[in-house]
Amino acid sequence: MQVAAPGSLGPVTPEEASLLEKLDLTRLPRHVAVIMDGNGRWAQKRHLPRIAGHRSGTQSARTTIETCARLKIEALTLYAFSVENWRRPKTEIDFLMALLREYLRKEMPLIQKNNIRMRFLGRMDELPAGVQNDVRDAMEKTAGNKGMVLCVALNYGGRAEIVDAMNAILSERNGHGTSNKITEEQLSRHLYTEGLPDPDLLIRTSGEMRVSNFLLWQIAYAEIFVTETLWPDFNRARLLEALLEFQKRERRYGGIREGESSGEKPARAAGH
Repeated sequence: MQVAAPGSLGPVTPEEASLLEKLDLTRLPRHVAVIMDGNGRWAQKRHLPRIAGHRSGTQSARTTIETCARLKIEALTLYAFSVENWRRPKTEIDFLMALLREYLRKEMPLIQKNNIRMRFLGRMDELPAGVQNDVRDAMEKTAGNKGMVLCVALNYGGRAEIVDAMNAILSERNGHGTSNKITEEQLSRHLYTEGLPDPDLLIRTSGEMRVSNFLLWQIAYAEIFVTETLWPDFNRARLLEALLEFQKRERRYGGIREGESSGEKPARAAGH
């Protein structure tokens, strides 16, 4: 059974409706990042090849993208392919690249319908020529869209991103002859995510308790939500659960809770 949802989400299940009732739509994260993990284990549990898990995971990506866009979340970053993933069997890599190209073509109507602008994070020049062409095409087609920014981390590594940013800064310095200290703001301007807010919420599926070289600089103050759910089983209800958990947390950025004592005793006045 499905029921009407608030806003523009369309029909929802009773479970989703219950979660939406508790969600404060004015206090959503600006930027959600997702480590989409567990495709292989999902397939293995069903005695299927790993590629079946990857293909099934595209539906979870579609649901997550559309839901975040309709909730007016400012940015969503999906970890699609890491620099370490080149170590996988060539047959799996070839399938993943073909699946990405197919996904970009098939999902473009959905992307356009939801006014989504696409960006890609990573070393694009190391990808196969066909993938590079499709990436450029997706960015060009959506460049004028004003809704959510969808970032796909592709051939991405957090350490590689910082190295690339530092090399870009050094190249600029060589051209201008400056020797000023590098600031956090300057480094941030040279990251792949330049111009975007840092993620407020990092979601990781499959229960693994690690960040896997993902957005290492940007997630410094992100709230981390880990679910045992494997990525192909990650549906709208699980996303809403993550957003609800985010709203329960108090973000202090190294400070203390409002009204909370620091625990230090006040200094005694001289002579007492």
